[in-house]
Amino acid sequence: MKKIILTLILLISISTVGQNLQLHYDFGENRHFFTSTLEMFKPDDFGATFWFVDIDYDSPTNTASMAYWEIARYFTLPFLRNNPALSQISATIQYNDGLSSSFSFGNVWLGGFSLPVDLKIITVNTDILYRKAENQSGDFQITLVWSKPFLDGKIEFSGFVDIWGQDNFDGDDDKTQSQVVILSEPQLWWHFGNHLAVGGELEISSNFIPGGSDLQIMPTLGLKWNF
Repeated sequence: MKKIILTLILLISISTVGQNLQLHYDFGENRHFFTSTLEMFKPDDFGATFWFVDIDYDSPTNTASMAYWEIARYFTLPFLRNNPALSQISATIQYNDGLSSSFSFGNVWLGGFSLPVDLKIITVNTDILYRKAENQSGDFQITLVWSKPFLDGKIEFSGFVDIWGQDNFDGDDDKTQSQVVILSEPQLWWHFGNHLAVGGELEISSNFIPGGSDLQIMPTLGLKWNF
C-alpha cells in the first residue's frame, strides 16, 4: 500500500517535515483485516527523503502477518536551477522490499527522474523510472501522484497510480512472457484540526495480485494521525 505523502516529496521546495500514522480496515474480498502505515517525509538542502512501512494484521490472533516498506531519496539538480522549464526536475533512487509469514516479496530497485505536471485544476507529480525487481528482467515504471484540498483544507483528495512492466511470472490468461501492472489508491480524508483525519481509500489494481482476476477493487476505512 504505497502512500500519499509521496506528493510532498516530489515538491522539493516544501520545507516542513511530515509524519503520520494510519490504520485502515480492509473490506476487500478475503481481506477483512487491519493494516497500519507509518510514513515519514523530510526535506533537506539536497532534496528529500521519504519512507513508509505497511504492516498487515491478518493472522488468526490478529497479530502481524506481513510487512512491506519503501524508501525513496530525491535529489535536487543544481545545474537546472537557472532553467525555468527544467528547474523542478529532480533525480530519485528508490528501494522496495517486504516479507510475510510464508514468503518474501523480493527486492525492487528503481531510479529515474521526477517532475510536477501542472494541469491547472491539479498538479500531478510524475516519476519516470527504470525498475529492476529481484529475479526479473529490467523494466519501466511510471508513478503519478496528486493531492487536492477542498473546503479550506478540511477535505483532502489524494492518490497515486503506478504503472509498471514485469515478467509474467504467474502465467495469467494471455500467456505472454510479460505483463503491465496497474495499481492505484485514491484516498479521501476529512481533517479534524491539525492532527486527526477520518477517511479511507480504494485499492484498484490489474495484474497486481498473483492468481487473481484482472481487476481488483478493495475499499478501506481509515484513521490518520498527523504528527
